[in-house]
Amino acid sequence: MRPFNHINAETLDEASAALKKGGTVALAGGGDLLPALKDDIFRTYPNTVINLKSVPDLNYIRIDGDTLKIGALTTLADVARSPLVQESAPILAQAARSASSPSLRETTTIGGNVCQLPRCWYFRKLNNRFDCARKGGDRCFALTGDNRYHSIFGGETFETAPGVTRLCIAVNQGDLAPVLTVLIAKFVTTERVIGNLDFFGVGVLRSTTLGCGELLTEIQIPLSDFAKNARYKRFAFRKSIDFPVLNLAVAVNADKSRYHICIGGVAPVPYIALKAEELLNGKAITPELAEAAGIAAAEGAKPYEANAYKVQLIKTLVKRELLAL
Repeated sequence: MRPFNHINAETLDEASAALKKGGTVALAGGGDLLPALKDDIFRTYPNTVINLKSVPDLNYIRIDGDTLKIGALTTLADVARSPLVQESAPILAQAARSASSPSLRETTTIGGNVCQLPRCWYFRKLNNRFDCARKGGDRCFALTGDNRYHSIFGGETFETAPGVTRLCIAVNQGDLAPVLTVLIAKFVTTERVIGNLDFFGVGVLRSTTLGCGELLTEIQIPLSDFAKNARYKRFAFRKSIDFPVLNLAVAVNADKSRYHICIGGVAPVPYIALKAEELLNGKAITPELAEAAGIAAAEGAKPYEANAYKVQLIKTLVKRELLAL
């Protein structure tokens, strides 16, 4: 790891101002940033690391009226074992409990989990061997390289420099992203409130729509039928430590008039299976309907030769979780 300056921010304003100067990165739990610094994956090594853990009052779980509120610095372990979360949104506790390893969950924050950088091995290669588009480079190496874990629903085009756009097919593999999407979560930042459909995005060194110096402070989850009637499933090659190859969240309201289905690991942002939702809305689940919904969820996929298996995973997991729901 190279030398850098370390600042313990005392306020969000201080942290935000420092980040806007450039050459600075924010540290929450450190589960994502520290390995990236050790592996030297960035085009330009940061001069300064701003520690957010020193900012007070960002670690909490509470009910406020009809909303479950979670501070951005709350650890995944605290989310997983919280009686409030287990009672009001058990699917979130389940997803937090399945992420990473027991020791890392004690330090990894919910804010860091949803803001983590892509896991693509070209992006993460030691010493920035592949200067890819997500770092501001000229190309996505996965398009013609090893893309077995990459998107089957196309890529995202984004601006790498003024007037210059590039494509990336790295996927969002966060455990909590599909869950927070189906729970209709809101993301409170230092500048605004972002809805569940607008928070995740693709850009240079970012996987959210947060702007330069904008910090996530709180996640708000409505107390609703969707939070109580939901299922989460992840597929990974190892039960612990591994990031999910594919993960799925499904939820339904009490009268079954509305279903929510979101899939991670298949697109650059959490993928909402709209065709499956439309097929299910207003209906009770039967084996035949669950199978049809699985097929609908995979409709439109254009996999590469190395990741066509994800299509069958979608069909199977959607069917199984709907029947379990």
